[in-house]
Amino acid sequence: MKQKVLEGFEKVFGKNDDVKAYFAPGRVNLIGEHTDYNGGHVFPCALTIGTYGAAVQRNDRKIRLFSMNFENSKVEEASLDNLDGARGAGWIAYPVGVVWAFAQRGFKPETGFDLVIYGNIPNGSGLSSSASLEVLTGFILRDLYGFDVTNQDLALIGQYSENNFNGCNCGIMDQFAVAMGKESNAIFLDTADLSFDYAPIALKGCKIVIANTNKKHKLTDSAYNERRSACEKALSELQQVVDIKGLGDLSIEEFEAHKDAIKDDDRRIKAKHAVYENQRTIEAVDALKAGDLEKFGKLMNASHVSLRDDYDVTGVELDTLAEEAWKIPGVIGSRMTGGGFGGCTVSIVKDEAIDEFKEKVGKAYREKIGYDATFYIVEIGGGPTVL
Repeated sequence: MKQKVLEGFEKVFGKNDDVKAYFAPGRVNLIGEHTDYNGGHVFPCALTIGTYGAAVQRNDRKIRLFSMNFENSKVEEASLDNLDGARGAGWIAYPVGVVWAFAQRGFKPETGFDLVIYGNIPNGSGLSSSASLEVLTGFILRDLYGFDVTNQDLALIGQYSENNFNGCNCGIMDQFAVAMGKESNAIFLDTADLSFDYAPIALKGCKIVIANTNKKHKLTDSAYNERRSACEKALSELQQVVDIKGLGDLSIEEFEAHKDAIKDDDRRIKAKHAVYENQRTIEAVDALKAGDLEKFGKLMNASHVSLRDDYDVTGVELDTLAEEAWKIPGVIGSRMTGGGFGGCTVSIVKDEAIDEFKEKVGKAYREKIGYDATFYIVEIGGGPTVL
């Protein structure tokens, strides 16, 4: 991939001896969905698929960007003197948004750069292609201009740019998982204070299998922001009767004791998901650390049911993939991952059942939905790097 992106750079911008190649991973969340903006716990891991970049500094104020992922792609331009001009300008709003977010922190590049990117994360899959591109851009900026920022800063800057430049009110999980990834480990992250530890993933004869609905989703669509808004309103109502900073502060018992403070049925059920999912995630990580993969799988399944019935973010495509997976004896657990409304499921599948899983789930999906799902066996990788 390094060679591919370097050759892509030379083809678009010409030969340059100073060009360097970079990589930032995608991520999958094993459990803990829609908890990250509610001050709860999440359990993502970085993947070995992600976004590659080749970049070099310029000696003027131009930013030139090219993606190898789109047919008939052309060089897109932005200027350090008018970063706001890239708002809403398609994919380039993500890297330019990161430059803007760096500037908000006082890290202002004096000169622009040329950047070619190539991603092997399926577009719209919910495996965090946007966070991968944001962290990649931040990592490149740090390397090119010597900015004094940590990988954790890169996550926060990426989230800030997505919230404030691209208009998606996402939590911190995606950028954090991408920036802080560690090979063979998932990250048990408390989004309330960003305390975390790495948990080794020992799958003992199983693999992580991603099933892509191939239904495109876009998180800046209103449904995601509506869910977040409902949780924020529910939190403010609960804060009238209990001293909490986020829904993640509540145990299930505390939520049940105080839930009547939430005046709207829909808000109450959305808040219920956030509280119950947070507790499920804590329990799931304990189970994994104890080597109880079966219990971890059951909690994954329960997570999907809650996302389907309470949070209402799955849809027929994701439900079909998860529900068909549950029928197969060699599937330990299966659930939607990411924001929902399309994207992917993540399943833990015994090695000997992978072919049956792909065949049976794929056939049922095609018959019900009318087009194919795509399956990927993925490995857990590390964070951003210079190649």
